Amino acid sequence: MAKKMTIALYTGSFDKLTAAGVIINGAVADDMEIEIFVLMMGANAFKKENIGKTDNMAELACKKDEFLASIERLKIPTWMDFFKQAKEMGDVKIYICGLAGKIWNGTVLEDFNGLPDDICGIAEYIASAQTADVNLFI
Repeated sequence: MAKKMTIALYTGSFDKLTAAGVIINGAVADDMEIEIFVLMMGANAFKKENIGKTDNMAELACKKDEFLASIERLKIPTWMDFFKQAKEMGDVKIYICGLAGKIWNGTVLEDFNGLPDDICGIAEYIASAQTADVNLFI
């Protein structure tokens, strides 16, 4: 039986989204079922108009240019590419928190970048976390 990972994805910063993308690809490669619940600032990053933006870095903002240059030099995929790849490789579902979506004027899936599978309430995250083998807050 495959193990299950649940992620509460609060962050909207591209450095942490990149790290989350690496984690979910590793989990998919290990044949884990993954459910990602995109909360508050994360929902803003998933908005359609924010595709490709790299203006928000949570950790050491003074290192932003160096981080971006290294990403480009090493030809590391964008966080969105990591998420797309994981969804193509395995059982990965992405949900936008309904409240977070409303805060950022996102009320339907079409308001987001094409990655989310649905919009749901916090009860779905709690139910998923209760049955997960691994539960992360990023």
